[in-house]
Amino acid sequence: MPILTGYVPTPVGEAAFEASIAEAQRRQLPLVVLNATSGAGTDDRYYADDETATRLRSRLEASGLDYQLLRSNSSRDPSEEIIGMAADLHAELIVIGLRPRTPVGKLILGSTAQRVLLDASCPVLAVKSSD
Repeated sequence: MPILTGYVPTPVGEAAFEASIAEAQRRQLPLVVLNATSGAGTDDRYYADDETATRLRSRLEASGLDYQLLRSNSSRDPSEEIIGMAADLHAELIVIGLRPRTPVGKLILGSTAQRVLLDASCPVLAVKSSD
């Protein structure tokens, strides 16, 4: 049973990534890092930036963890992608990043993090960035 983290190349994504490494090391579990964002299912910055993938792999190699670095090819909502992947993997934990949202933004746009927190079948660790 791995730990799953949703990753986007932002300070919030970086915070979730680092927290997921710490949790996987503490629990001695493999880590699955999933890039799933709005739009076409993935964040174009992640696809276009080989430096990001190389940096993530380097950090994961240095951690000593067994890991998978995945990009979603689905057009599903990111929360659905994360929840579905967690169920498929029988994940022990999901680690997600939180970003500040205005009250109106929460009401109108909803929140990927909120959906994952409420709908995941396993525990969820929500991390906010220092930015």
